[in-house]
Parts: sequence; structure tokens; C-alpha cells
Amino acid sequence: MLFSSKGKHRRPSKAARAVAVAGVTGAAAIAAPLMAAGSASAATASEWDAVAQCESGGNWSINTGNGYYGGLQFAASTWAGYGGTQYASTADQATKAQQIAIAEKVLAGQGKGAWPVCGKGLSSASYDGAAASSNSGSSRKSTQESSEKSTEDTRASRSSERATVETPTGKKVKKGDGEYKVVTGDTLSAIAEKKNVKGGWEKLFELNKDIIDDADFIYPGQQLHLS
Repeated sequence: MLFSSKGKHRRPSKAARAVAVAGVTGAAAIAAPLMAAGSASAATASEWDAVAQCESGGNWSINTGNGYYGGLQFAASTWAGYGGTQYASTADQATKAQQIAIAEKVLAGQGKGAWPVCGKGLSSASYDGAAASSNSGSSRKSTQESSEKSTEDTRASRSSERATVETPTGKKVKKGDGEYKVVTGDTLSAIAEKKNVKGGWEKLFELNKDIIDDADFIYPGQQLHLS
């Protein structure tokens, strides 16, 4: 957590009641440096359309504030790491063709495991950086195992980082799994009043003390339990 507990439950300060901390950026899903395109072949436009349909409902300009952008739901760090900022600061501001161009680089570097659910239909095989051998059964087995491990690691990374939100200072705090998603301007007091939480902000704080250390600080993207 960004702020340590002060050991005392107290009503948020006047300033904290006014606004929640703003400017949170999304957590990186598959952050990696720009990698050289490997032996993976390019996917077709229709395949990328299918991935976009699965990831974002086919909306190439989507930005819901969840930390992922554009039709293929790039994290900002992934978009920048693979050269996307030459087109736009985030993927949702780039054209469909530009998003696909960066997606091809991600596919070459990480394989379709970069989209563990929606990328299954991509024709390109996962690239793990190992040289292929058509004559060695053991080499093929090793490559397959490396590919499977890479996919598992990517899935684990995405799952772990989706469970956090990033504060304006770059620290990560727990996202939580409650039914209410914090937005800019929210405070515990305001949420408790808006959602009629019995016990007010103190009860709300108690219900979510596993992700909130200080009642004065909540962050957009955190998901709070209301009961």
C-alpha cells in the first residue's frame, strides 16, 4: 500500500472528503521492452477483428478507465514498449491499422498468450525465441514446453497486475473485488451516503480494510464492498 495505517479509524479530512486522488493509470498487462519480430507469422485482419470483438466489443477507440486502451486492450506500458507512442500516447487514440501494427510486434515477441483468452484464434504460433529444429524431437519438445511456460507466466502476470491499480506516484495498491468501483471525486463518506451504507464511512472502511490502509485515501479503479 502507498500509505501506512495510522492505527486509528477517523473521519476523512476536509480535503479528502472533497476529492479522491486522481490521475491513476492502468496497471501493465503484458509490459515488455521492444523485441525483435521472431519467426511468428502475421495474423490476418479478420483474426485481429475477432480479438478486438472479444476484448472490447470491437470498439477500436474504447477507453473505459480500466487501464487498458483500444480495440486490443493495450496497457499503456505495452503500447509504449513496442513503439506505439510513435502513433499516439495510448492505443485508443491510434487508428485500427496502427493498433494492429503494434499488436503484430507484441505477437512476435510474446505469442498469442499475450491475449490468453481472446488470442486463441490467431494463426501465428507462440514465439519463444528458440531456434526450431525439424530433425530433433527433443528440441521440438523443449520449444513446446518453453512456449507453454511463457504463456502461463503471461497469464499469471496479467492476473496479478489486473488485481492492482496504480497511484499518481506510481505505487500499486490493491484493487479489491467489491461491487462498487471508485471513480475520481469519490470519498468513503460520499460513497456511503450515495449507496446508503449502514454505519456510514466507518462501516465502509471496516468492510474494505484489506485494501484501504488510510480512510483519507482511496483511488479510482479500486472496487469496494458495500456490505
